[in-house]
Amino acid sequence: MQIQTRLAARRRLLLAVPGLAALLLPGIGHASARAAMATPSQGRGPFYPDRMPLDQDNDLTRLMPADDSDAAAAGDITDLTGRVLDVDGAPVPAALVEIWQCDANGRYIHSADRGGPPRDPGFQGYGKTLSGADGGYRFRTIRPVPYPGRAPHIHVAVTAPGGRQLVTQLYVEGAPENDRDFLRRRLSAAEQAAVTAAFGPAGDGSGRLAARFDIVLG
Repeated sequence: MQIQTRLAARRRLLLAVPGLAALLLPGIGHASARAAMATPSQGRGPFYPDRMPLDQDNDLTRLMPADDSDAAAAGDITDLTGRVLDVDGAPVPAALVEIWQCDANGRYIHSADRGGPPRDPGFQGYGKTLSGADGGYRFRTIRPVPYPGRAPHIHVAVTAPGGRQLVTQLYVEGAPENDRDFLRRRLSAAEQAAVTAAFGPAGDGSGRLAARFDIVLG
């Protein structure tokens, strides 16, 4: 009887210490051990569009006819895909996914981005879509390019049903500017890996690139 009482007291102590039960008691915290690391947040930056384009769909490489432009965007056309998930790996459907980035000339669609080369008239600069039932999303955009002080990156914002939001930035694997980027260097090695994707040939003969970025909401 005394042994059972001591075991019960020890179990209560383990459960009272955050994380200790998951390490020492079989079966406790098993789901947490499988949980993915939440995608780290990063600042929205100064160039979230202050004047939205007329065209706001998930293809940033061509503007709708109302913009009087048939020109395709300059740059390496890229299919960006991924899923919005929670930390247990469950899909988050109907999440609003937004991306924005500079064009191939390093220009954002923002009134404060002045000077330098002209903006690419064929690049939308901003797009949005909703995640599907499996959490999947897709954009067609360009491989991001560097501009003074920053490594190539795509800004990403996700708003889940209920208002939970994440703002982060996606970086290009192997970009020589990565190690010099002051915002990326604030992240740990694991966090950097979580917001970095390979941009490689799509493999379908189209000449496009492809990148995959799964977004995990904490």
